[in-house]
Amino acid sequence: MMTERPLDRSSPIPLYFQISENLKRAIEDGTLRPGDHLDNELDLTERLGVSRPTVRQAVQRLVEQGLVIRKRGLGTVVQPPRILRSVALTSLYDDLMASHRHPETTVLSVAEDKADPEVAAALALPEGAPVLSLERLRLADGTPLALMRNFLPAGILEAQPEAALAKSGLYELLRQRGIQMHAGEQVIGARQATAQEAGLLQAPRGATVLTMIRTSSDAAGKPVEHGRHAYLAERYSFHMPLIAH
Repeated sequence: MMTERPLDRSSPIPLYFQISENLKRAIEDGTLRPGDHLDNELDLTERLGVSRPTVRQAVQRLVEQGLVIRKRGLGTVVQPPRILRSVALTSLYDDLMASHRHPETTVLSVAEDKADPEVAAALALPEGAPVLSLERLRLADGTPLALMRNFLPAGILEAQPEAALAKSGLYELLRQRGIQMHAGEQVIGARQATAQEAGLLQAPRGATVLTMIRTSSDAAGKPVEHGRHAYLAERYSFHMPLIAH
């Protein structure tokens, strides 16, 4: 499937770039929808009158932009729009709602645990102090997006919060308890997904995940939560405005 747009062979713009931009426009205007298959390389080569490497380069550009994904046995498939999230003190649940995506949560575990040295330091607690450990899988429009593990001082949420966590975001539950996030610090990185993470995120083994480690505090400067999150890179990216000094 491909919209027919003429290629300008006299243009200094490379043909692969023109092809990828044509396909990108078709994806953005809804002509090509999530789940649609692109025509295979041979069909595109014959129809457009270009070389196979040119078509391959055009499709690879779309892959790198997160617009399509190559699936073994299925070909090249249009992806749902990637989540573009500002680096701000907001929750993923709130960001998805604001961008008109439908968030869903699968609560994997809720347990009281003992703070390890990293969690204790982040939450300004003695090592071994009781903390609430939460593990959740967050989906957007039915597609797995992120695995989230959060630690909070024991007693900060209501008892047995599983049902509430399945219906709302953590920050919303904290707001309902009169706790407003005021400041935080976070570190963003990337690595290969573990086998367990890949399975939960319905991703290939060895897929790349973006990681975020965040500690957030209330208006009094008291640490409220420490999070360790993993986001599937092909479906998610961070947006960071830069200002020259």
